[in-house]
Amino acid sequence: MAAPVLRVFSYLPNPRVWKALIAADLCGVEVEVSGDKGANLGSWLWDYEARPLDEQERTADSPHARMGRRGFSGTLFKTDAFLAAHPFGTVPAAFSPGGEVGIFESNSILRAVARQGAGARSLYGRDDYEASRIDSFLDANLVFAREAQVYLLGMREPDAATHERMAAAYEFYLAGVESALGRTAYLVGDELSIADISFVCDFAQFLREGHYEDELTKAGLPLVSRGGAAEHPKAYAHMLRLSETDAFAKHMGTYLNWYRRKVAAG
Repeated sequence: MAAPVLRVFSYLPNPRVWKALIAADLCGVEVEVSGDKGANLGSWLWDYEARPLDEQERTADSPHARMGRRGFSGTLFKTDAFLAAHPFGTVPAAFSPGGEVGIFESNSILRAVARQGAGARSLYGRDDYEASRIDSFLDANLVFAREAQVYLLGMREPDAATHERMAAAYEFYLAGVESALGRTAYLVGDELSIADISFVCDFAQFLREGHYEDELTKAGLPLVSRGGAAEHPKAYAHMLRLSETDAFAKHMGTYLNWYRRKVAAG
């Protein structure tokens, strides 16, 4: 492998980071990842040179102390350089070599990897129009993933309004994926692209709603994905097939095993 072209800091494990790592393996790009469980990131310095902080460094008067937002509460420690590179202050946070350029949002990090590895393997289309069609899927995926993030973060106390929004986003997104896969082997044409990689990782993460079926039942709500492969057979089959290939399985590991057991049990 060549020298790293991207460094990523994030909570781990993170299916959104898997996107970049899968693409990196497929096109020969080196990506460095650092981070910790989400609950532990409050004790890290968020920076290009991210590291765990000693207890004496984690003080309210630290120049790096910031109030956590969007999925994090309490005090976080972010350098000025981190916030200059990442104006929204979120993770996963990717950096160019040296840390001068910050790249945020997982699909943009995925695009960066595909561009760097285009000489070895094209995952971003064969021309500008195909690349733009891939972008269309990535944008639709981003809308779905944002709804899924809000939905999953609220699973301890599910509410009907959020459930309704998630159900609408699910049906819209899966119907489009199903339609595309009814015409071509992959989302964009007959070759794997970053559109497929993004779909597999984000949809697999959404299916974690199955871990909260008891909470949903108590709230009088069904699983959004209750229809499963019966309603969207091509989309589900595409996800499961790709997740079992070497490049995907290396990073996804046993993440979907619970779902495969559920399907096998009927």
